[in-house]
Amino acid sequence: MFTLAIVGRPNVGKSTLFNRLAGKQLAIVDDTPGVTRDWREAEGRMFHQRMRIIDTAGLEESFDDSIEGRMRKQTEAALVHADAVLFLIDGRSGLTPIDEHFARWLRKQDIPVVLGVNKCENETVVQNAMAEAYKLGLGQPVAISAAHGHGIEDIYEALLPHFPDEEEAHDDTGEDIYFSEEELDALEGDEEFDYAEKAPEIDYSKPIKIAIVGRPNVGKSTLLNCLLKDNRVMTGPEAGITRDAIAVDWEWGDRKFKLVDTAGMRRKARVTNRLEKMAVDDSLRAIRLAQVVVLVLDSNAILDKQDLQIAEHVLNEGRALVVAVNKWDIVEDRNEALEQLNYKLDKSLSQVKDIPTVTISALKNRNTDKLMEYIMEIYEIWNSRVSTGKMNRWLAAMESQHPAPLVQGRPNRLKYITQIKSRPPTFAMWVSRPKELPAAYRRYIVNGLRKDFDLPGTPIRLLVRASKNPYK
Repeated sequence: MFTLAIVGRPNVGKSTLFNRLAGKQLAIVDDTPGVTRDWREAEGRMFHQRMRIIDTAGLEESFDDSIEGRMRKQTEAALVHADAVLFLIDGRSGLTPIDEHFARWLRKQDIPVVLGVNKCENETVVQNAMAEAYKLGLGQPVAISAAHGHGIEDIYEALLPHFPDEEEAHDDTGEDIYFSEEELDALEGDEEFDYAEKAPEIDYSKPIKIAIVGRPNVGKSTLLNCLLKDNRVMTGPEAGITRDAIAVDWEWGDRKFKLVDTAGMRRKARVTNRLEKMAVDDSLRAIRLAQVVVLVLDSNAILDKQDLQIAEHVLNEGRALVVAVNKWDIVEDRNEALEQLNYKLDKSLSQVKDIPTVTISALKNRNTDKLMEYIMEIYEIWNSRVSTGKMNRWLAAMESQHPAPLVQGRPNRLKYITQIKSRPPTFAMWVSRPKELPAAYRRYIVNGLRKDFDLPGTPIRLLVRASKNPYK
């Protein structure tokens, strides 16, 4: 697929244009310079032309190991993946020495460059900015307004000679079955309905989406780089380096993955900065769109209150969860640390038993293969399907061993159960009086499903519905 990299100095509107071409709010946009630090990519389009768009960090003349220097290196690395570059300058503020410096640098690169003059909302700005832009020696400049969507057709015309002749078809079909209230009511007692047979098979050609989450400075970006064997995202001792959720395509073994590095999430009370709030919202969105979430912990502070809140949020979203304890190479008493981890998991996340945990060192590339094995195992469990007939025989045995509490002296009968969805495994159970079924009894059913149908470590959803009244 044709790939376009958007580059320029800080605050010229690169992320605004990236979001417009992607058709959705993906990159964080703010007036503060240097919001974007790592390059990120997304699929987008200009008219009929599909393309991959790369948003990059603001270019600055910094060549040391400072944050600005590392941002510049990330932008240079992004150009390796591009078929063309859109170099943006700010039409309102005019040319700067940094614009001229990087224009000279781009002229030396073996890649097509289109010069875009952004923030051209009025005619006076257009005339002055366009006259100045010719000085950069990058050919005919294009006047645009990323905020208002003006000039996109002119960028398209400038890129037209560089587009490939044909584009491959895009398949974005769903993978699951959903039921309306009416359809759910019609399922009661239908022994012929079997989700395990009717649900579409798992499409193993599609990438598994993995979000890497955790508190700041636990090693999330280091883990991503370790898996990729590449310095794809910025790392360092400074807290809060990652702001955008960065998605990267990757292959491990014969499987495709989309890895997403996210911003560190602190306690809500401590998040007062507007930028940090947007970064956390981006991380929460990455969790919602993921299939498997890797919660990275710091071995020096295993499962503190914020870690548990993140884990609980992941499980409430119905995502498969794997816990990775990072920096394990510096732990002195490993037995005590493991005991503390298991105790906190059992005590604080008792709603999901046997969450897979693995100890790793992202910096030294230790145990990452085991982490991937756990991810594959929990992904398969998350996609589990159980036949209707088998479950109803099981339900009768569960009720006979431990009937539901009586309601006004009458039995609260468990009538029928069936799986209605996977990802996570979701079951509907019909009972005589659902509102009178205690939470403890629902947990009894869920724990039985987890144990008897081999569903460890994954969230299970149970919908309790009113059974039809045969005398009504």
